[in-house]
Amino acid sequence: MASDPSPNPTTAIRRTTDRLRGGFARARTSRWAKVALALGVLGLVAIFAFWFAVIRDLPSVDTLRTYEPPLPTNVRGIDGAPIHSYARERRVELSYAEYPPLLVKAFLAAEDKSFFEHHGVDFPGLAGAVVDYATKLGTGKRAKGGSTITQQVAKNLLIGNAYSPSRKLREAVLAYKIEDTLTKQQILELYLNQIALGRNAFGVEAASHAYFDKELDQLDLAQMAYLAILPKGPSNYDPVRNAERAMIRRNYVLNRMLDNGFITRAQHDQANAEPLGAVMRRTPKFESVGGYFVEEVRRQLMAKFGESAKDGPYSVYSGGLWVRTSFDTRLQDLAQQALRDGLVRFDSGRGWNGPIRHVEIEDDNWLQPLLNSNIALDYRDWVAAIVTGKDGNAWSLGFRTGKTGTLPRYAAQMAVRGKGGNAFGAIKTGDIIAVAPDGGNFSLRAIPKVSGAFVVEEPASGRVLAMQGGFDDRLQAFNRATQAMRQPGSTIKPIVYSAALDNGMTPASIIVDGPFCVYQGARLGQKCFRNFGNSRGAGPHTMRWGIEQSRNLMTVRTAAQTGMPKVVATIKKMGVGDYAPYLSYALGAGETTVGRMVNAYSILANNGKGGPPSLIDFVQDRHGKVIWPENWRACDRCNAPDWDGKPMPRPITRQRQVLDAMTAYQMVHITEGVVQRGTAVTLRDLDRPMFGKTGTNNGPTDVWFVGGTPQFVGGLYIGFDTPKNLGGAAQGGTLAAPIFKQFAVKAYEDLPKLPFRAPAGIRMVRIDRASGRPVYGTWPNTDDPKPAVIWEAFKPESEPRRAARRAGPAPAAAATVAVKKAEAPRDSDFLQRQGGIY
Repeated sequence: MASDPSPNPTTAIRRTTDRLRGGFARARTSRWAKVALALGVLGLVAIFAFWFAVIRDLPSVDTLRTYEPPLPTNVRGIDGAPIHSYARERRVELSYAEYPPLLVKAFLAAEDKSFFEHHGVDFPGLAGAVVDYATKLGTGKRAKGGSTITQQVAKNLLIGNAYSPSRKLREAVLAYKIEDTLTKQQILELYLNQIALGRNAFGVEAASHAYFDKELDQLDLAQMAYLAILPKGPSNYDPVRNAERAMIRRNYVLNRMLDNGFITRAQHDQANAEPLGAVMRRTPKFESVGGYFVEEVRRQLMAKFGESAKDGPYSVYSGGLWVRTSFDTRLQDLAQQALRDGLVRFDSGRGWNGPIRHVEIEDDNWLQPLLNSNIALDYRDWVAAIVTGKDGNAWSLGFRTGKTGTLPRYAAQMAVRGKGGNAFGAIKTGDIIAVAPDGGNFSLRAIPKVSGAFVVEEPASGRVLAMQGGFDDRLQAFNRATQAMRQPGSTIKPIVYSAALDNGMTPASIIVDGPFCVYQGARLGQKCFRNFGNSRGAGPHTMRWGIEQSRNLMTVRTAAQTGMPKVVATIKKMGVGDYAPYLSYALGAGETTVGRMVNAYSILANNGKGGPPSLIDFVQDRHGKVIWPENWRACDRCNAPDWDGKPMPRPITRQRQVLDAMTAYQMVHITEGVVQRGTAVTLRDLDRPMFGKTGTNNGPTDVWFVGGTPQFVGGLYIGFDTPKNLGGAAQGGTLAAPIFKQFAVKAYEDLPKLPFRAPAGIRMVRIDRASGRPVYGTWPNTDDPKPAVIWEAFKPESEPRRAARRAGPAPAAAATVAVKKAEAPRDSDFLQRQGGIY
């Protein structure tokens, strides 16, 4: 029987293929297949749309690893103590370990109780936020939160605060990524350091100072709970304007902490019973020190590094710089007090100058306008007050602390300057005035109309130690120490005579104090100069006498003999100013600042070495690297407690030789005579080596004094901002020098009496003080401020030849005539007593 033939493999494959094709064809035409295909396409579109709208341009989470928040610039004084901070966002960075555990729990209770359980997103909370958003859509109201702490970090640091559903989605995606990148502790550290909490405080440490004036670890539970409510809206829970609302919200947080087991019932009850206890909004402690000095530092930093983050990584308000300055708190306080006292003395009895400022008061809300004015006083017991209303014979006052007081009619009877009438009748509601306590009431005070500036500098380094640019920087920000261009008057004369000493004259050169006129051309005609007070010339005298007595005629004659081009060249290289070669500039007609004049005198005191004055020693970035000045080097062993047997460390100095060292010493030696017997004789009883020069310009509109010791040099002027006559009795020796004396009495209190050291080559010669001729056999009487014989400093080969004194022994020499020749004092004895000077 024959068998069936075996099947053809090709035929079997073809049949299977046909069946599959039929199945696909039927599937393509089926309803469910079309639905599945549509859903797949929609899914792909949705994924693409989600990527395009949410994920496409998400910032990298890795930036959070190296995130550096905007930090204020912190300024320190000469001793390293903090004195100021420049901040638009006050922030203090702490590590997570530095935050009190109870404070962390307060923020978790208020913001995200399940923070340590979720992975960036709290889905129940997010669902509630979605529902809230849907119900408020189109109402103009904003939906409530739903964000975890991780989402808030993503929002604040990476994507911004735009109100939209897409932002919420981006926030959620980033929160997941952040949780994969950082630990929970790192996330909390970022959050607690950067969250905005009102009063310009960013981060919890800054808020602790802003609201309670305490370090974070000094807060109690109630205060921690209050800070934890602020992320929801600091203005909503302001402790002054919304105290009741803030109390309710704080107690809610305490309840949440109790419910979550973070605190005990006893802790809860104790904290719940406490008042808010917040302090009034005020200027931080670090922003109330330094005044004009720190503002000048800020100006220099802004010029170097810029203002905000867009200007670079080291900007003043974002870079977190650490700035070491030469600010000496003690000297600043003394200079500030002396200048203020001098201004008040001059201005007293001249009447009331009107209110400091006038503001509008609405609905009896006087505190906020007063705080917003940023006006405050710290002179003696004076305080700024706002006039809130009148009650019969008294004005009602309000103060920054929220307290009130009364200004009776009898306590405001001073005349109104330039208008007549008394101050009580001129005061208006809304005036901000100066008052001082008077029994149970207050008395009116007048802010001086006259102003001025005071600068103190260390000659050896050129560092500015103190700077007061007016009565109070919170009343007038204009810094007269560096910005007010004034005529220095006779304080320019030591520099003029320095040019003469550089060009062949000596301290003993004879100059005629007599009429001096110059022809200035056909247009200007002849100019004749005069001495101060129009006094007649006194005939021939030494250069020293001319400087000590501040004789104008001798100065212009010397300048003409030296050549004004040489004189103004010396003035320029001393940093005072760039003037045309006119003789009037030799008498101080050119404008300059008190800061420049003090620096020029510091160069004289430092044997001619110097440069531009400095307020900033060095600047460090937030990590401690010195970024300015360039190529800065620390002085190793400069702060060692005792000598270690090695060579003495030498601080690096950037000073250069500006003026011949011997010329500088000669001028210092001459101007010591100004203090001993000249126009600054009021300083003589300070009883220490001191040089200086007074100045009084035309009018007089300004009076000056500049001078000091080897330790530091100070200078000041007094004058109206719009120059006008100070009165005929006003002189540098009677107004400016006493202010410096008040400063110097305490400033030099514990300092050694150091002589000015002469440079190599200087020759000390005994001369007759009146004639300038050398003497023999007669010695200076150091106890007499006006001895007939003095030691004078000469350059080599410039001193007069020694000869017998023809006029007979000076009175001071009477006792020495009887001394045996072997016992007579020698020049070398004098030199050794002066510390070995040449």
